[in-house]
Amino acid sequence: MDIGGTFTDVVAYDERTGRYRAGKASTTPHDLTEGVIAALSTVLPPGEAGPADISFLVHGTTQGLNAFLQRRGTRVLLLASEGASDTYHIARGPRTRLYDLHYRKPEPLVPRGDIEPIGGRLAADGAELTALDEDAVRRAARRFGDEGFEAVAVAYLFSHANPAHELRTRELLREELGESVTVSLSHEAANEWREYERTSSAVLEAYIGPVVQRYLTTLGATLKQRGLAVPLHVMQSSGGVNTADSARHRPLQTLLSGPVGGTMGGVALSRTLERPHLICMDMGGTSFDVSLVVDGRPDVTSEARLEGLPILMSVVDIHTIGAGGGSVAWQEAGGLRVGPRSAGASPGPACYARGGTEPTVTDADLVLGRIDEATFAGGEFAPRSELARQAVGALGERLGLDAVAMAEGVCEVAGAKMAQAVRTITVSRGIEPRDFSLVAFGGAGPMHAVALARELGIPEVVVPRFPGAFSAWGMLETEIRRDFAEPFFRPEEDLDRAEMAELLEKTAAEALGSLDSEGVPAERRRTECAADIRYQAQEYTLTVPLADPREPLREDFPARIAARFADLHQERYGHANLGAPLEFVALRTTALGALDAAPPELLPAAASEEFVHRTRPVVFDGRRLETVVVDREVLSPGHELSGPALVLEPTATTVVPPGHRLRLDAHGSLVIREEKK
Repeated sequence: MDIGGTFTDVVAYDERTGRYRAGKASTTPHDLTEGVIAALSTVLPPGEAGPADISFLVHGTTQGLNAFLQRRGTRVLLLASEGASDTYHIARGPRTRLYDLHYRKPEPLVPRGDIEPIGGRLAADGAELTALDEDAVRRAARRFGDEGFEAVAVAYLFSHANPAHELRTRELLREELGESVTVSLSHEAANEWREYERTSSAVLEAYIGPVVQRYLTTLGATLKQRGLAVPLHVMQSSGGVNTADSARHRPLQTLLSGPVGGTMGGVALSRTLERPHLICMDMGGTSFDVSLVVDGRPDVTSEARLEGLPILMSVVDIHTIGAGGGSVAWQEAGGLRVGPRSAGASPGPACYARGGTEPTVTDADLVLGRIDEATFAGGEFAPRSELARQAVGALGERLGLDAVAMAEGVCEVAGAKMAQAVRTITVSRGIEPRDFSLVAFGGAGPMHAVALARELGIPEVVVPRFPGAFSAWGMLETEIRRDFAEPFFRPEEDLDRAEMAELLEKTAAEALGSLDSEGVPAERRRTECAADIRYQAQEYTLTVPLADPREPLREDFPARIAARFADLHQERYGHANLGAPLEFVALRTTALGALDAAPPELLPAAASEEFVHRTRPVVFDGRRLETVVVDREVLSPGHELSGPALVLEPTATTVVPPGHRLRLDAHGSLVIREEKK
């Protein structure tokens, strides 16, 4: 299940028949569980199946992310080391924006007045210099109760080297406030160096923690009352899943759980398509999310930023911009702008006839004839083309264009913004988009995908089955995941390879043991290891994979790890200095538990080359062309058609421009390539 801002999407796999079924219902912001139950009923029809028949359930939610973005999280009391309590507000200088006169520091989640300095100090190596001031902690607990705080974040200097003071602080807080209060310790939220980033991670976890915990508790109880007999699983930002019980203890891990489902769907699609490199684009009503699958694996990073605030955790690297179907087109300084402001679901685009008057990308698509009024949004309501033309035409008059030319301009500007977002995570990192296939999903993704691919020189577009619910489908294709990090500061010349192997083996054993609570059989568990490495005197690191925990014991390890780091540095920055001294910064271990995977469903081949279709005029490049219009459900593997064409389904429309050819593969994906001349 994937709960979005407008719809709650559900994909069910029937283990008896091997068939998938997708459904959706409107999201109910006042009580999200209502939308969940309604969506489940679309794939579990009464009389056929119910929650008691579910053998596995995974859920992705933006509950925590929305609480952060809308600044409606809980009030947090931050306990910080005395003498360094302003670390969170000092933050870091904007290296990439030193000369930006419009730069503004990100707004902290905790004001300075809500920070309590706590006595006690550890040295950089974890040795205790001054004992923890327990009286100060108890005074902070009394303030918590008196002033209406809902969560506590604890971030002491060098707690990643020695967590004793933070652990004792939690004990004291529990004694004073009880077990129910949310307490986030920085070494648990992010067991890594960099005080500001670790503090920021703990604060964010405390800020969204009670919101996520209440939601998961309510949802779990509701499903259990309706007969669900298996644990509820939750998608993590890292691309793995864990149980709702684990997610309640580490709510920060759920922050990007909704969008990440689409990336994991791309990973599964990479296997079935036998294409190792994919660019995943998710275009909905408000935003455009783009992520990568490289060598069949999600592009996972160890740090993310949300509205300028850093988070240290394993997270699928997703770049988001305000470019969706509801993005508003507007004039500025004589030029055309699209987004980031969105008309949202209410009042929505002008064509929704809900009071909106500003032109949006959806209005432009409707003016160009690319939206079928009868089947839009599954037939729930018919958009009004005259309102779209009126809104787009009014903007066109101000810019000296007719409605059709203005509509194409809106789509081109939106496409340029999306292309730049793709370049941000590809070209700017030394990755060539032409080496990838573009996977398009979300309600608006398939409509704009081919134009985006043409802008970037990408040779192939793939539109999977259920594109409007693809993120939910992707959640069925992942596995249990737990991530661990250990600080390990060692210059290359001082590296004790036996010590490194011993620490890796110890962490791997702990990581495998952590899967006990997830119910994963021992034979389905495995670990992956990596090291964060940099050139000496550099500030930032690259994560270099290791073959196994004992690899450091090999005699040729120094040469192998140096070559591996050089290759990654060359790939990322375009240069490397093989032979320059290295420095190890951290060791990373990931525990993975394989789940029962749903095998890819093969659809029956087409009985003939013919299929039912109709034609109507659609605008492409300023020309109104007769265009094939076909319902996706009538297409079978082996069917092919040449553009211009529209492929319609309840949650999306795929646009095939002239000069391109579409075929349906054995798994039901639409594969679009430019026709050979």
